[in-house]
Amino acid sequence: MLGRRQTVRRHMSEVRNQRPAALAEQQMKKSARIARINSVKDLAVYKTAYELAMKIFELSKRFPTEEKFALTSQIRRSSRPVCLNLREAWAKRRYQAHFVSKLTDSDGENSETDSSLDFARDCEYISIDEHRALTSKCAEIDGCSAE
Repeated sequence: MLGRRQTVRRHMSEVRNQRPAALAEQQMKKSARIARINSVKDLAVYKTAYELAMKIFELSKRFPTEEKFALTSQIRRSSRPVCLNLREAWAKRRYQAHFVSKLTDSDGENSETDSSLDFARDCEYISIDEHRALTSKCAEIDGCSAE
């Protein structure tokens, strides 16, 4: 029992001391052992982000025409780069600084999408239930990027 506790503490200490990119790379390797990941499209975070962008595209078709160059354009332009930046991060995963930079960009776009969804709800372009479902996807994407 004592030996296991010491092992867990040592492991937790090692994890705390690792830099975020190294930890992400370690997790990707661990995930790859469990289920082979051949492309970024195999990642749950990518699938969720793509699904969110497509749902936003469909819902934003209902927005008023006066929002065409404002909220409609903005929410579409912030939801799509989440996937695009994840793809770039995947392509440059061997270069720690670039990898982390693209993940950071992806996180920022996801946060921007979440804020735009608040505007869409408050302007009554989407229902409260639609808002809840979409912001839940944003939170899920945010949670995936932290793992």
